[in-house]
Amino acid sequence: MTATIGVIGGSGIYEIEGASVVETIDIPTPFGMPSDYITIVNIRNTNVAFLPRHGKGHRLLPTEVPSKANIWALKSLGVSQILSISAVGSLGEGYKPGDFVVCDQLVDRTRGREWTFFGEGIVGHIGFAEPFCSGMREKVIGVFEKNRYPFHKTGTLITMEGPLFSTKGESLLYRQWKADLIGMTALPEAKLAREAEICYAVIAMVTDYDCWHEAEEAVTVDMVLATMKKNVTAIKTITGRLIEGLAPRVDCECRHAAQYAIMTEPSRIPFETRRKLALFYGKYWNGE
Repeated sequence: MTATIGVIGGSGIYEIEGASVVETIDIPTPFGMPSDYITIVNIRNTNVAFLPRHGKGHRLLPTEVPSKANIWALKSLGVSQILSISAVGSLGEGYKPGDFVVCDQLVDRTRGREWTFFGEGIVGHIGFAEPFCSGMREKVIGVFEKNRYPFHKTGTLITMEGPLFSTKGESLLYRQWKADLIGMTALPEAKLAREAEICYAVIAMVTDYDCWHEAEEAVTVDMVLATMKKNVTAIKTITGRLIEGLAPRVDCECRHAAQYAIMTEPSRIPFETRRKLALFYGKYWNGE
């Protein structure tokens, strides 16, 4: 079974009207097991691979999410576009709880995560100035513009380590940096997707004002879950339209991101590393 579009997010998002479950797949990868089984769903004649980022039942901390395995598994199914659904906090008055944001920039404040497929005998450098696929963002924005949900066309997202929420000092610092949102999951996903030559975009769902807003309560899990439930209900109503908008995209520069990135001579790359990464880069080593 193959799928051209992948969705990483909550486990309930694929339970939408008009979607039919085709298959549930468990995919071992060279980087371990993904977060959970991948569910293939047919939406408007397009196969979509849904993967719950934290596992069903929300079992994995942000730091524990096996992003390398998740990206490899989706790539093995033929996925060329990944739509990430993420809950985030707001760092600005203009981004209100309940809003959606089609993020355009990232700031990395994580540490200790496995954030690259390179290493272990292979060196590569890939451009990441624009961390999200512009073609996907354009399509997603077009769908939101035709609906009446509050949304923003741009937003700079800080990805922090977690699992604790920010201190007030950190929250105020990030506001000074002119960041708009803060979350825990967009990285290393976005970096790994780019290295795997997969288009990647984030729809951020604002759940709270972090802890900087003097007139609002500090963020709590109950607050996040209550707003997230409303956001998920809303996103499910337009998931079909999002898939319909993304499906016709054929080619993109994201899908050739590693063409000139690998610095190591193929003959010098260890066999085990070549085996792990052949899914991504075998076409270059074999002169395709």
